[in-house]
Amino acid sequence: MPNTTPDLDSTQAPLIARAVLRDIRHTPQKARRIVDLIRGQRADEALSILKFAPQAAGSDVYTLLNSAVANAKAKNPAIRDASELWVVEALVDEGRTMKRFRPRAQGRGFRILKRSSHISVAVSDMKIASKTMNKKGASK
Repeated sequence: MPNTTPDLDSTQAPLIARAVLRDIRHTPQKARRIVDLIRGQRADEALSILKFAPQAAGSDVYTLLNSAVANAKAKNPAIRDASELWVVEALVDEGRTMKRFRPRAQGRGFRILKRSSHISVAVSDMKIASKTMNKKGASK
């Protein structure tokens, strides 16, 4: 007969809440500079880092992280504030690239690439490594 009583020593599945920002008009290279600052930090520390970051993408990632914290609070009302959460995953992927032409001398046209990004942030109530982080660590 299987044991149906809950085991108090077993670890519960961690709460993971995500937020995604798509087609934001920052280049992925510049957005990664910001996202690398907050990966693995406590959510309240990451918010303070983003609030005073001089880069333009900082304000957009700040809003995105606030959204992820709000999603975590909606999933689990026992979470009081951002100090109980960790940024476990923060990714920047390349979005659409708009191609434009700039007039140059002697009738030439130079191509201008206006890049965009997809930024995703995941917060958790436990400091855990995400699946994508485990894959990176295993390949080294």
